[in-house]
Amino acid sequence: MEPVREAGGGVTGTVLTRFVWTHGGRNVFLSGSFNRWGELIPMSPVEGCPNVFQAIYGITHGNHQYKFLVDGEWRHDELQPYTTTEYGILNTIQFNMEANFNPEMIPGSSMELDNEAFTRLVSVSDGTLTGGVLSISEADLQVSRHRISVFLTTHTAYELLPQSGKVVALDVDLPVKQAFHILFEQGIPMAPLWDFSRGQFVGVLSALDFILILRELGNNGSDFTEEELDTHTISAWKEGKSYLNRQIDGHVRALPRHLIHAGPYDNLKEVALRILQNEVATVPIIHSSSEDGSFPQLLHLASLSGILKCICRYFRHCSGTLPMLQLPIGAIPVGSWVPSIGEPSGRPLAMLRPSASLSSALNLLIQAQVSSIPIVDENDSLIDIYCRSDITALAKDKIYTHINLNEMTINQALQLGQDVYSSYDLRSQRCQMCLRSDTLHKVMERLANPGVRRLVIVEAGSKRVEGIVTLSDIFRFLLG
Repeated sequence: MEPVREAGGGVTGTVLTRFVWTHGGRNVFLSGSFNRWGELIPMSPVEGCPNVFQAIYGITHGNHQYKFLVDGEWRHDELQPYTTTEYGILNTIQFNMEANFNPEMIPGSSMELDNEAFTRLVSVSDGTLTGGVLSISEADLQVSRHRISVFLTTHTAYELLPQSGKVVALDVDLPVKQAFHILFEQGIPMAPLWDFSRGQFVGVLSALDFILILRELGNNGSDFTEEELDTHTISAWKEGKSYLNRQIDGHVRALPRHLIHAGPYDNLKEVALRILQNEVATVPIIHSSSEDGSFPQLLHLASLSGILKCICRYFRHCSGTLPMLQLPIGAIPVGSWVPSIGEPSGRPLAMLRPSASLSSALNLLIQAQVSSIPIVDENDSLIDIYCRSDITALAKDKIYTHINLNEMTINQALQLGQDVYSSYDLRSQRCQMCLRSDTLHKVMERLANPGVRRLVIVEAGSKRVEGIVTLSDIFRFLLG
């Protein structure tokens, strides 16, 4: 440790001190008695030294103790002075009270350890505490939300448009079977629908539609047959009674007939709220130069991921102005959790074994109104994840025509999609993980990556599933 410069005036103030960790890792944090163990201070990698991390923090004179959180595990630096306490081994540092002082790191236990604060911090970081202890004031929380809200309301959907790219749209007169082959071949979970006779976009076709169709085919009392998929159009499916009045979780739910969309000059907050309030994954960005809305142009499919990327990019170099970004994800009310860990959002986490039937997975996706289900082993350790979009893999070689949903297991269904996710990048995108001790800022950065819609929260080492946090969870928290 070394002092960088004096701050606060003389020996009664604080000194900015450089703390260094030289033993590598991916995510390194610092905490100590100098901040009453009330904050995880991110440490930055030193350029040109991949195993060295540093953080600069102002501390007062006197005895202090500190520890490093490296990839979710509390560690001390054996190359620096340390002491053994009932709470483990802690590094130590002492600032002498002379005017021109140097930090002196001392061994032994001649210090006053804030036992209660340190115990609380360790409990949060190792996942043994159900409530959030690391916290900020309500005022700081509102300031953070206000700054994000101001950014979102002063930037428009136009900023989401890529410099180049393509958007796939489907004609409503296409047969359903052909439409799902297109979704599978293009590797997309949904597509806007174009009605040529009306000259406008009228809706979307998504993986959820395919799930509902397969359930209809598996219903012995259904009039919908496999042969009809060759001629049954998207339009006919959308208008069918089986779609408009679907029994979901014991209640009749009328699904929306109108298209949820946005314009390029709608602000980002409006777009985000439209996605959240209508419980959709994306909204088409449509522009028409005429007043009556004729000749619409489909510009882009806006998602919460794209909006989150804008937020992260804007606040990347001034994240300190948003205090809530430094909170561990396990200390804020977001996501779904296993009962033994907690349920901050009030929603328990649904999980399945790989031997469970595909039918049970599809039923759970619909009834629990979730987009994905963690697949775990007998120890509840994460194996894979089954998402709504995985259902399109059944379109390959007309697999759906010769399977029984009650007999096919989730493991077999995931095997069908191996070719689609054969590359390491795609596999890693679909099954992203994080720790309870990861900061909100880190979680946001991960979710802002293309193709990542959720992070499974796991226990370090065992990969035992503790919860799951989605893009929607993050935005509900950010927007209050």
